Amino acid sequence: MTGFPRYAIYFAAGADSAVSRFGVELLGYDAYTGDEVPFPREALHVAADWRDVTADPRKYGFHGTLKAPMTLAAGRTEAELAAACAAFASKPRPIPAIRPVVDSISDFIAVIPAEPVDALQQLAADCVREFDSFRAAMTAEDRARRRPEKLSERQRDYLDLWGYPYVMEEFRFHMTLTGRLDAERRGPILEMLRTRFASLKLDTLTIDRIALFKQDDPKARFRVIGEWALTR
Repeated sequence: MTGFPRYAIYFAAGADSAVSRFGVELLGYDAYTGDEVPFPREALHVAADWRDVTADPRKYGFHGTLKAPMTLAAGRTEAELAAACAAFASKPRPIPAIRPVVDSISDFIAVIPAEPVDALQQLAADCVREFDSFRAAMTAEDRARRRPEKLSERQRDYLDLWGYPYVMEEFRFHMTLTGRLDAERRGPILEMLRTRFASLKLDTLTIDRIALFKQDDPKARFRVIGEWALTR
């Protein structure tokens, strides 16, 4: 999107949760506070350029996308979007729970579900639909930036309909930990991240909240500006 500020509806696991601290330390950035965080020694040992390895996901903070970044439509306000988030979270629904693993996805590494979870797919689809009235129309520049010629026909259709190609059947939940890596580099980094994640002894991750993230300008990182627990 060319306009700013931008907003996104993400899953973030809570400022004090073990999985959040795991992601914050590896990305070197806490989206709840806006603070820089020192990288773990293990990360710097496996990749001396760890800051570069994590540069792209650091801009967004550690999260799982539910509604991709968007500029607000004309006449829409941040306060209205926050109120819509609260209303969305208050509607009773099945609360998704995943078995989290660290794995490769499209050449980068992320925390992902070990197997698909229907309730999570439904939650993401609901977010895409229910918040779309807040999204400014995609510009030609925005569309070109998505390189539609590289997308499948269905992904192009979703890009034009929802402003983002990886929704509905194309949605894959992930909490990104690195930028794109070639296969040679990816192996040792994946092993380190799996070992570090295993130390959390986290068998289940409940997707029990939504968070509203905001990016003020192109050089700014996304920050958490609101968080709402989902209602069971």
